[in-house]
Amino acid sequence: HVGVDFYETFFRRCAELLTDDGVMMLHSIGRSEGPDATNPWIAKYIFPGGYIPALSEVIPAIERAGLLVCDIEILRLHYAETLKAWRERFMARREEAVQLYDECFARMWEFYLACSEMSFRKQNMMNFQIQLTKRQGVVPITRDYIFREEAKLRGIERGRPPRLQIAGE
Repeated sequence: HVGVDFYETFFRRCAELLTDDGVMMLHSIGRSEGPDATNPWIAKYIFPGGYIPALSEVIPAIERAGLLVCDIEILRLHYAETLKAWRERFMARREEAVQLYDECFARMWEFYLACSEMSFRKQNMMNFQIQLTKRQGVVPITRDYIFREEAKLRGIERGRPPRLQIAGE
């Protein structure tokens, strides 16, 4: 929630704080069709002062800060599923929300979750993750290391080491 006017300052500061062999991950909700205004209802009732950027607004500030983009992952429908799960959980306990707040709040929150889910499913909303470094060669050339580390962590969670996997299995 940096705000467009502060992208330059934010990424310059990130570059100052990042070590030469450091890796930064920026995770954000974004627009897939370029810059646009915030929905007036969202701006008034849910996220006053909020803004959802397009990659075309973020990348130039990253480049001007001297950071290198090593990887970008676009998560198209993942957040739609998250919002759906939140809405289902909210609806299961809606009466508690009404008791805590009021009916108006419950209707607004239900509307927000449903509309937001649809904006990710049918319109131009997405999540993006940008991996940044100061120099080439800091991270491996493919994402395989991520999957290996996840498998290792899953094994630790289960109390046993991960199964050795041969390429092509």
